Amino acid sequence: MSNHFTGLSLGPPLGDQRLDLCDLYAFQAPADPSRTVLILNANPNADALHPDAIYRLNIDNDGDCLTDIAISYVFSAPQNGRQTVNVFVAKGAEARSVEAAGKRIITDAAVSFSAEPNIFTCGAYTFFAGRRSDAFFFDFDGVKNLFDTRGGRNFTAPHLGGKSPWTGVDSNTQANVFSTVIELPTSELGAEPEVRIWGRCSVRRAGKLLHVDRAGHPSVSSFFNTDETKEEYNASEPVNDRKRWLDQFVHLMGHTGNYTREEAIAAIDKDRILPDMLCYNPSLPAKYPNGRIFTDDVIDHRLAFLSKGEIPPSGLKPHTDILAEFPYLGTPHPNRSS
Repeated sequence: MSNHFTGLSLGPPLGDQRLDLCDLYAFQAPADPSRTVLILNANPNADALHPDAIYRLNIDNDGDCLTDIAISYVFSAPQNGRQTVNVFVAKGAEARSVEAAGKRIITDAAVSFSAEPNIFTCGAYTFFAGRRSDAFFFDFDGVKNLFDTRGGRNFTAPHLGGKSPWTGVDSNTQANVFSTVIELPTSELGAEPEVRIWGRCSVRRAGKLLHVDRAGHPSVSSFFNTDETKEEYNASEPVNDRKRWLDQFVHLMGHTGNYTREEAIAAIDKDRILPDMLCYNPSLPAKYPNGRIFTDDVIDHRLAFLSKGEIPPSGLKPHTDILAEFPYLGTPHPNRSS
C-alpha cells in the first residue's frame, strides 16, 4: 500500500476506502518475457470496489505524457457478497476520454473474494479482479516514529538523527488488498523503447466524474503532499506535473535532505518522478524505477531519496507468498482486513 494515505488526515480519498489506489506494478510475465503484467491495487480493506467509479490504467507510449492506451475497470453494485466487472481498452484519442471508452474485452466477469482466483481471457489478454494477499512490505510503526504528522503535514516532516526509528516488524504480513491484474503481449504497449504508466480512480458525483486518486511512482503522493495539496494533486494530470509541482518537491527536499535546488532537481530527474508516471522499458529487467516488482523495497528507496541517504534501511524482507503464475499475488489471508 505504497500509495495509501492519499486522502485528507491520512485517510482515503473522500473518506471512502473503495476509492483508495494502493499500488501500481509493471513487470515481464515470469513464464513469458514477451508479455507484460500490469497490476493496479485498490481498497486496503479488500472489499468490493465502488460501483460508481472508474478505475483506470493510463499508458503513454510516445513520451508526451498523454494517455495513448487506457484500460478501464467498471464494477457492478455488490449483491449478496458478489460483484462483477467490465474491462474496456481504448487507444489513441479515445483513450483520453474520462469515461470508460473503447472496446469491451471482458464482460460481467465475477470478482474473486475467495482463495480460488477467477481468471478470464479475451484473445491475448488475461484478467483477474478480486481479493489477494498484499505484497507490499513496510514497518508502519517505524514510519510513524519518523514523522510528525500533526496539523495536516502527513508524511512531510521527518525527525532525522538520533536512534533508528525501525521496529523490525513488517506491518503487512497478514494484509489483503483488492487487486486488478491484466497480462497482455508487450507489443500491445507500443513501447519505443519505454512506456509511462499511471493509475486513476474517478467517481461519479451529481452526474460528473471527479478524479479522486492517482498512482504512479510508489510513495510519491504520500510523501510529497500535505492536506493543502492532496485533493488538487489527486485530480491533476501528469502532463502538468513538472510545471505545477516541481517547486513544491524541491522545497520539501530542502527540508528533508538539505538538498540545494540544483541537487533536488537532479535527484528528481534521476528517479524520473516528475511527471508522476511509472516508467517501464520492457526490454530491460523490471526493477524499480524501471517498472516495479513485488520485491522492490520502495519505502526504503523513497526515504533514502528524501533524506539524501540519511534514513537507514528498515531491514525488512519481501513477502514469500507471491506466485510464479497468474495472478501472481498470493492467496488472500483469511478473516482479516488489511
